[in-house]
Amino acid sequence: MAGESSRLAGKVAIITGAARGQGAAEAKLFVEHGAKVVLGDVLDEGRAVADGLGDAATFVPMDIRREEDWAAAVEAAEALGPLNVLINNAAVVHFSSIVETTLEDYKRVIDINQVGTFLGIRSVIEPMKAAGGGSIINVSSIDGLQAKNALIAYAASKWAIRGMTKVAALELGHHGIRVNSLHPGGIDTVMGNPAGLENIDEFYKRHPIPRAGRPEEMAQLALFLASDESSYSTGSEFVADGGWMAGQFSKALPTS
Repeated sequence: MAGESSRLAGKVAIITGAARGQGAAEAKLFVEHGAKVVLGDVLDEGRAVADGLGDAATFVPMDIRREEDWAAAVEAAEALGPLNVLINNAAVVHFSSIVETTLEDYKRVIDINQVGTFLGIRSVIEPMKAAGGGSIINVSSIDGLQAKNALIAYAASKWAIRGMTKVAALELGHHGIRVNSLHPGGIDTVMGNPAGLENIDEFYKRHPIPRAGRPEEMAQLALFLASDESSYSTGSEFVADGGWMAGQFSKALPTS
């Protein structure tokens, strides 16, 4: 399914959380640009996504909290060729005030978002060294740069991913392995729009780009970070939030 552009020719990637949303969009775009991809997810729907991408893609049932599942994903990737791209995309969110967040709630988010990312980074180091280098893309959030109420566990995990990214970049740069974090704003996915609102763009009407982001737009940024076009970028945050962090438009002021 590789298209006219082959920006990822010769690359093999593992993408977690690839059954839907950003992960599925990344998998599709990567295959279009010449990569071979292992799609990992706890949701079996990822199998259909992989089947639709042909021989360049394979699905691995995957709970990112389990070391043995990471070993299986790496094995599946190396069967396709030298492993040189990882997108730690899988995540969950829990909305609750601090006083209403149970220890179990908190640990679940941390185990999936933070521990899962740690295991992913650690699992691909030796394969990427053997491949001569690679790119690790850790999906954080704008809530890894700021925060919101009712997101104590989610924000903690996404800030942690940002710090882990910098440590990994420092340790792995001399091996030709780049590590960056991707920070989406509000994206129209099951996580970003759990109620499935058709008018989700209304929430963003005071943002510089007055709409929600699309999974395909995040995939384009991930494509850049996975490709050799970003060869001098490591330990950095890449934000795609429609200007959310720049501020919100005030209707009381003229626009021109």
